[in-house]
Amino acid sequence: MSLVLEDTLEIEEIFVAGYEKVIKAKDEKAGLLAIICIHDTTLGPTLGGTRIYPYATFDDALTDVKRLSKGMTYKSAIAECALGGAKSVIILDPTKGKTEQMLLSFGRAVDRLQGLYTCAEDVGCSTEDVAIISKATKYVTGLNTDKSSGNPSYFTAWGVYRGIQAACRKVYGSESVKDKTVAIQGTGSVGKILADLLFWNGAKLILSDVAVERAQKIAKQYNATFCPPEEIFKVDCDIFAPCALGGILNASTIPQLKCKIVAGAANNQLLTERDGDELMKRGILYAPDYVINAGGLINVSEEITLEGYNPEHSRNKTDKLFDQLITIFDIAEQNGYSTNQAANSLVEYRLKYKIGKRKDQPFYHHAQ
Repeated sequence: MSLVLEDTLEIEEIFVAGYEKVIKAKDEKAGLLAIICIHDTTLGPTLGGTRIYPYATFDDALTDVKRLSKGMTYKSAIAECALGGAKSVIILDPTKGKTEQMLLSFGRAVDRLQGLYTCAEDVGCSTEDVAIISKATKYVTGLNTDKSSGNPSYFTAWGVYRGIQAACRKVYGSESVKDKTVAIQGTGSVGKILADLLFWNGAKLILSDVAVERAQKIAKQYNATFCPPEEIFKVDCDIFAPCALGGILNASTIPQLKCKIVAGAANNQLLTERDGDELMKRGILYAPDYVINAGGLINVSEEITLEGYNPEHSRNKTDKLFDQLITIFDIAEQNGYSTNQAANSLVEYRLKYKIGKRKDQPFYHHAQ
């Protein structure tokens, strides 16, 4: 049941070439300024997280949400979720912070799209936040209810871990991470779980985060080395795992890398497609971000199946990312181009021929 709110929400559609629908949602009374960006619905209605972040300008937010929503199209296609790609951002005023009225108003904006877009947690948006949003719309996933999937971070981290194993098999001939040195940039919800998985499987860890105290505390827990954020690209390691924000693999940072593998949870790690070519030229195997980090999407997408959420199904489907990455690595090697180009080609083929198109409408069990 949607919550009836005072109608102060303003919706404005913005034309963006190459995107199906982009709306600006503004509610001055509630303190809301948001963008919902729907990239592609070829394979089904869209699902993507809501990022809450203090963007410096509206254009910065629009640039980010466009990159993120396109990434979700590719992620859903590669993970066989039978969904389209979209994302949303709420431009946070750091002087006011998040408020319930702001989140409720955003929920109204989502509801007006009548199922074309379903939101979920993301950077700055917790499961508690999506619970508030769900009071205004049923088109929400990742809730902490017995019919929902809860926090997707564990599944994202598991997919990244399996992806690291796939990269190790390709580079070292064995999927074992024992005695491999992994430098993790970002020890938030996913990076922290990834560190745990790697530690218990014998890896040596280097941890870095702008939240220095948090990273140092986790480093102590795993006998890891703490690295200042500005030095993380320069450290000697076997595997560099970006688990923070995107755009960090670029013309400035790539020449600093001293690793054989880049495999992490962050979205949009490459600043440009050319950066994927540069990694290949330097002999660094890159696990395309939207493939390796698809576990979270897989998990939340399972809760809107007709059968309902089953964590075993999510785990087993996330496990398949290992095989998906091995296939992508092989395609790239056979064709002599970068791994991100190989992944993109695979996605574009699936979209062109509508492989994996959804056959039924999403079912929102928590709203029944």
